[in-house]
Amino acid sequence: MADDPLLATLLGDRRFDDRLPDISQSAKAEREKAYREMFDRCMAIEGEALDESDRLSLEAFIVDAGSVIALSACRLEEWTVDPLQGPQVEFVNIESYQPIRTPAEGMAMTKRWGAVGRYFEVHVANLRKGIAEGKVAVRSCVEKVLDEVDEFLAKPVDQWAFLRPLAETHDDWTEDDRRRFSDSLKQSVSQSVHPGYSLYSKFLKTELLPNARPDSKPGIGHLPDGKNAYQKLIRIHTSLDLSPQEIHQTGLAEVSRINSEMQVLGEKVFGTDDRTEILSKLRTDKEIYFSNGDEIAEKAEKALARAKEAIGKWFGRLPKADCDVVRIGEHEQKHSTIAYYRPGAPDGSRPGRYYINTYAPETRPKYEAEALAYHESIPGHHLQIAIAQELEGLPEFRKNSGVTAFVEGWGLYSERLADDMGLYSSDLDRIGVLSYDSWRACRLVVDTGMHSMGWTRDQAISFMLENSALAKNNIVNEVDRYITWPGQALAYKIGQLEMVRLRQGAKSKLEGRFDNRKFHDALLGEGALPLSALRQVIENYGNS
Repeated sequence: MADDPLLATLLGDRRFDDRLPDISQSAKAEREKAYREMFDRCMAIEGEALDESDRLSLEAFIVDAGSVIALSACRLEEWTVDPLQGPQVEFVNIESYQPIRTPAEGMAMTKRWGAVGRYFEVHVANLRKGIAEGKVAVRSCVEKVLDEVDEFLAKPVDQWAFLRPLAETHDDWTEDDRRRFSDSLKQSVSQSVHPGYSLYSKFLKTELLPNARPDSKPGIGHLPDGKNAYQKLIRIHTSLDLSPQEIHQTGLAEVSRINSEMQVLGEKVFGTDDRTEILSKLRTDKEIYFSNGDEIAEKAEKALARAKEAIGKWFGRLPKADCDVVRIGEHEQKHSTIAYYRPGAPDGSRPGRYYINTYAPETRPKYEAEALAYHESIPGHHLQIAIAQELEGLPEFRKNSGVTAFVEGWGLYSERLADDMGLYSSDLDRIGVLSYDSWRACRLVVDTGMHSMGWTRDQAISFMLENSALAKNNIVNEVDRYITWPGQALAYKIGQLEMVRLRQGAKSKLEGRFDNRKFHDALLGEGALPLSALRQVIENYGNS
């Protein structure tokens, strides 16, 4: 929590509200040293002498600590400029999950805002180090981030989210408390936040953009030691030892399989099995696109309500925490993904939140909205993460973190599970399931294509246009996400395929004794495990 104070605040641990993460090279060295020591201590433990729960904790922590060490060696901080989750977006979001209830919490926020300028100074120093070593971000990503920063700076300061807490009345505070908080917050914004964003804008414009990599070389493989780093990142995000070539071929096979399903369903919905014609209809028929943001929100809320009613038949363990639908803020929606989930606070002070992107609604298809809702909320991320947070008898790291392939694999698995649960409104909505499944299969192809096989950014965009029904603006944002976050996009389909195999294996083994509720409780009952550990959990479930 001390090492990642923003995560601490998000999870309701308020001890570190006055800090931002320390991204300096010295802090990185200390972090790596600490994890190496813990890793070595764990490796010395005899796993056979432990009970099952402790064996899982040991395996999970070894994978977790090993991932931190491997990620440190990849040195991503020296070149990554991220339009989706970079500091220029992340800092503006903090206010939404850092409530100010007491004067002490208010002063902690002023100190956090006071650290923004220094954070950008260190971020720029890391990127300058990358420039000197021939490691730089891709031009399109730099341009997007520069656009975000300059749009932010162009707004009147009194409209910045950093000052939004001043609108709260705090009737139980003294007049002196309110004045001190107001003066300190405004001072931090004027002396730290504004200079920090201005510094970042100038650096991007005058130093990084002239040196940026061309879009024809988006992959990490074009950077020094990039191919080795990519292999590490595959392991970090999937928890498995897979080669880029193996993943690429899996992706191609999945794309082909899902395309065949799309032809069958397209015949039912559109009267044609011509895939090019089906994709054309899905992209050009204005009747199946939203016309305003309220429609997007309404569709999301109705899907979530249906899922809440149905989960009791498919899951024995249900979370206490609720889930709400929230619109993505104006400051990030233009370059953000279609949606995302933010966990609730374990103490119940904040529910889980399913964030939807309502920007340019005419580009957002209605047929994808339900699959998206089931992935991000229930039975997807909210169900899995809220259950994990509420598990008893587990160490905290197993409740609040985990392997990407489990978390995102569960989200993708949930999109198909929702069909088994009878949650989709129509065959058109089921086309959204296939579109999204193909999208995640495409990720295996384009992520490995760019980072290992020399694909250009345009090649990746073209492949996804030809093999998914996503709108082009979403595809472009997605491809830029894969560029800045190598390997992460592989986790969805790798995890989903593993969970499907485990379910099929349990059905075959248990036959008439197979029970969906018990299977899903076993799958989610130990937190977000490495896939090798998950296999053992399901094997034990099948033997019980």
